[in-house]
Amino acid sequence: MTLVYWLTWSTCRLIFGIYFRWCVHNPERVPVEGPVILASNHASFLDPPLVGSGIPRPINYLARESLFRVPIFGAYIRALNSVPVDRDGAGAKGLKMILDRLLKGGGIILFPEGTRTTDGELQPARSGVGLTVIKSDAPVVPVRVSGTFRAWNRKMIIPRPRRIQVAYGHVMEFGELREEAKTCGKKRLKEIYQEIADQLMEEIGKLEGD
Repeated sequence: MTLVYWLTWSTCRLIFGIYFRWCVHNPERVPVEGPVILASNHASFLDPPLVGSGIPRPINYLARESLFRVPIFGAYIRALNSVPVDRDGAGAKGLKMILDRLLKGGGIILFPEGTRTTDGELQPARSGVGLTVIKSDAPVVPVRVSGTFRAWNRKMIIPRPRRIQVAYGHVMEFGELREEAKTCGKKRLKEIYQEIADQLMEEIGKLEGD
């Protein structure tokens, strides 16, 4: 971890512990080194730092591209290993940067649902995460965050001191689907992307929830 990342990581852990009384389940399931994709449900702005703070390794985050142009703050999120994405998702440029980070042995957080839930329930997965999984060789760890919707959802201005937790699942490899994707047609390839996304959401749903 860089100094800026470590200070932010430590501060988040302190806040999560004191204000939100957080609980972390099975962080040892996340590989401590090498590429890894953390696929999490998404309910709040708290989710990215919560998922990253629960494990003792640096992780790459996604951030809207326009934020990188904000003075000082742009430099800060770069120091947090953030990857710029467009308004509609990773985009071609963002996908390339994500794959580059994974190729270099980094970890990254992705949200299969694509955006924050509006009602606190798990949403259907979008195929984008499946594309990223197929394009990389990284193992994938499903992650379930709970309580963050009650603590700080879309309608709240100030976070509330509600108990939150993060649970890490077992590593998923998708070896067979990755092999099939090398030779299949475009129609089947799109089906594989969605199949991977759906499998991830299914595993996320099995993890400890509210």
